[in-house]
Amino acid sequence: MDTQFLVSLSIILATFGLYIGIAIYNKAKETSDFYVAGRGVPPIFNGMAIGADWMSAASFIGMAGTIMLLGYDGLAYIMGWTGGYLLLTFLLAPQLRKYGRYTVPEFIGDRYNSHPARVIAALCTIIISFTYSIGQLSGSGVVIGRLFEIDARLGTMIGVVLIAFYAAFGGMKGITWTQVAQYSILIIAYLIPVIFMSLQITNNPAPWLSYGALVGQMGELDRELGISEYFAPFTNGTKWQFLALMFTLMCGTAGLPHVIVRFYTVSTMKAARWSGAWALLFIGLLYLSAPAYAAFSRFILMTKVAGQRITELPAWTTTWVDTGKLTVADNNNDGILQWSELIISNDIVVMATPEIANLGTFVIGLVAAGAMAAALSTAGGLMISISSSFAHDIYYRVMRPNATEKKRLSVARWSIVLATLFAGLIALNPPGAITQIVAWAFALATGTFFPALVLGVWWKRSNAQGVIAGLLVGLTVTLSYIFAAKYGGFTVLGIIDTGAGVFGAAAAIIANVVVSLATPAPSQKIQEEVMDLRYPEQMVYKDGEVWMNEDGNKSI
Repeated sequence: MDTQFLVSLSIILATFGLYIGIAIYNKAKETSDFYVAGRGVPPIFNGMAIGADWMSAASFIGMAGTIMLLGYDGLAYIMGWTGGYLLLTFLLAPQLRKYGRYTVPEFIGDRYNSHPARVIAALCTIIISFTYSIGQLSGSGVVIGRLFEIDARLGTMIGVVLIAFYAAFGGMKGITWTQVAQYSILIIAYLIPVIFMSLQITNNPAPWLSYGALVGQMGELDRELGISEYFAPFTNGTKWQFLALMFTLMCGTAGLPHVIVRFYTVSTMKAARWSGAWALLFIGLLYLSAPAYAAFSRFILMTKVAGQRITELPAWTTTWVDTGKLTVADNNNDGILQWSELIISNDIVVMATPEIANLGTFVIGLVAAGAMAAALSTAGGLMISISSSFAHDIYYRVMRPNATEKKRLSVARWSIVLATLFAGLIALNPPGAITQIVAWAFALATGTFFPALVLGVWWKRSNAQGVIAGLLVGLTVTLSYIFAAKYGGFTVLGIIDTGAGVFGAAAAIIANVVVSLATPAPSQKIQEEVMDLRYPEQMVYKDGEVWMNEDGNKSI
C-alpha cells in the first residue's frame, strides 16, 4: 500500500468513527428525537447542520466541476441554490415552524384537513428524496472508488452500508450532531485546496479576490484553442434555460422536504429565522469558493496537462482512468494530449484537483474525507425524510394511529435501511451526472411542494381539493417534461430537463387556484389558523383581529 492510500484511508476511517460515535451517543429514544431532534437544537448548530444537509455531493463534488465545464452558464446553480435560502428563510420556514408539526406532509395534511392530501404529499416526499439520494450515493461511490482504486459502483455499495447504519440508528437527533461535525470537516476540506491553489498560481491566499485575473488569461487560451470562451454567457444553453434552471433551483430549495424539516428542530420561530441566517453564512463559504476552485482547476489542466506527451502524463491520470470517470485518448495519433482529447467528468474535478495541483498526500486525504462528509450528511437527511414520510405520515397518521412508540421507531428504522439499499442499486448505474440528478429533485420539489406550501401559508382560500389537484398536476407535468426533454429531445425555448420545475410550478399554481375557487372554502377555523401563521409567536389571529397570547388583550 502506498503512503497516499494509507493517509486517505486513515483520515476517512477516523471521520467515519466520529460519525458513528456521535450517532450512538445521540441515539434517538423517542419519536420526537427521531423526527425533530427533540426541538432543542441551538440556531447556530442548526445552521451548520443545514449547511451540511444542503452542501451535498452535488455541491462539494459536482459544483466546481459543473462551473469548470459550463463556465458562465454554471453560475445558475450557485445563484439558484443560494437565492432559494432567502425564499425559505423569509417566506416559509418561520411559519412552518410555528405550525409545530414533524414533517411537510403532516403540515399539508393538517393545514388542509385531508388524509388524501397527506398521503400524496408523503409520496411526493419519497419520490423527491429518493431521486436526490441517488445523486448522493453516486457521489460516495466516486470518492470510495478513487480511494480504493476500485470501480465506483462497488464504492457506492460501501457508502450504502454506512449510511443505512448511522441514519437508522441515530435518527434526526443523531444526524443533526453528525452533520455539525460533517460541516466542519467538509468546509475545511474544501477551503484548504483552493487557498493553496491560489497561493501556488497567484501568490495570493484569498482565492475569492485572485481568480478574476485568471479568468482573463483563460479567455486568451480559449481563443488560441478555438473553443468557447470560459466566461461567455449562454454558450451551453439558451438564456431561457439559464433563467428556468435558476428558478427551479431557487423554488426547489424552498420546497425540499429534507431541508424544511431542519427548521422543525429548533424551539421557536425566531430560532428558525436565525437558523436560516446562519445557514446562509455557512453555505456562502463554499459557494463563493466554487467559482475560484473551477477557475484554478481549469487553468492547471489547460497549462500543465493538456499539451503534454501521452507517455509523460502525471500518475494521477492512470488512477482516475481506472474509476471510469476520466478518458484520455490520442485521437489524432500525434502523441500529444490535446485539450479536446481530455474528457474529464465534472463529478471528479474537486476530488482530482489536489492531485492535479500536487498539493500533497494529507490534502488529498482531507478532500476525500470532506467529499464523503458531504455525500453522507445529505444522504442521511434524505433517508430521514423518506422514513418519516412513510413511518409517520402514512403508517402512523393514516394506517396505524394506535401504533406504539416502539413499533413506530422500528418501522422508521427499517424503512431507512430498505430505501437506502434500493437507492444504492439505482446509483450503481446513475441516469445522469450528480448535479443533473439533483436538479431533477429540485424540479420535482418546485412543481409540487413550493406551490402547495406558499399557497397553504399565504392564501387562506386554498383548500384540500385545490392542493391535491396542484400536487398531482405539478408532479405529472414536471416528470413528463423531464422524460420528454432527456429522452425525447423535446424542449420549449431551449429549456432542458433540469429546468422542468418552471412548467410544473406554473401548472400546479393554476390547478390549485382554479380548483380551490371552484369548490367550497376551508372552514373558518382553518382560515384563522392560516392567518395566525403570519404573525409572531406572541400573537394569534382571532375573529379577524390580532390578539396577544399572554393575557388575551387585543394587540395594537
